[in-house]
Amino acid sequence: MDSGHMLFSIWPSAAAPRDPWFRRRPGVALAVAGVLFGAILVLRMLVGGATDAYSMLYALPVALVAITLGMRSGLAAGLLAVGLIAVWVVVRDVPLSPMGWASRVVPMLLLGALLGDASDRLRRADAERRELEAAALLQREAIEINDSLLQGMVAAKWSLEATNLAAGLKILDDTIGEAQTLVSSLVRRAGHGTRVAPHGTHPGEDG
Repeated sequence: MDSGHMLFSIWPSAAAPRDPWFRRRPGVALAVAGVLFGAILVLRMLVGGATDAYSMLYALPVALVAITLGMRSGLAAGLLAVGLIAVWVVVRDVPLSPMGWASRVVPMLLLGALLGDASDRLRRADAERRELEAAALLQREAIEINDSLLQGMVAAKWSLEATNLAAGLKILDDTIGEAQTLVSSLVRRAGHGTRVAPHGTHPGEDG
């Protein structure tokens, strides 16, 4: 049996889809959101009045934060947007009716909370999917290892029954060595960090 070929066949390399850039670089996403918050505030201070919809632009950074970090951060971003709207109202002395406040505040808070909650759910679902895929892969690999070792032991048994002692012992020794190699690789792949002692030694002994 070719141990290298066996290892190659049971460790298929499947490229996992890459996460969006804001998931891979949350710090950059927060920086972009901060720039957007500042730019929209400056725009509000310079142009427009109570009747325009410039304040709805805050939905962009709120959505970015929510989808990047989840519901709590999304809700916090919504509250920040509301606070910046309040700053604009106070500094520019903009008269806003209760309906005007509601039309600006409610969408920001709902967007941050709902989109953030959806992002959290997707993240949990993706983590569960990856765990199930990893468990299924390890199960398939364990079955293939079992089949390989069983074939080696059967071959060794045949050799011993045919009184070919040297060949039988060699096959058995090769099978045990391959078993340790495959199991060590399987354990490392599972992330336990456990080492299997080399053939002919015991854990804790120097080779």
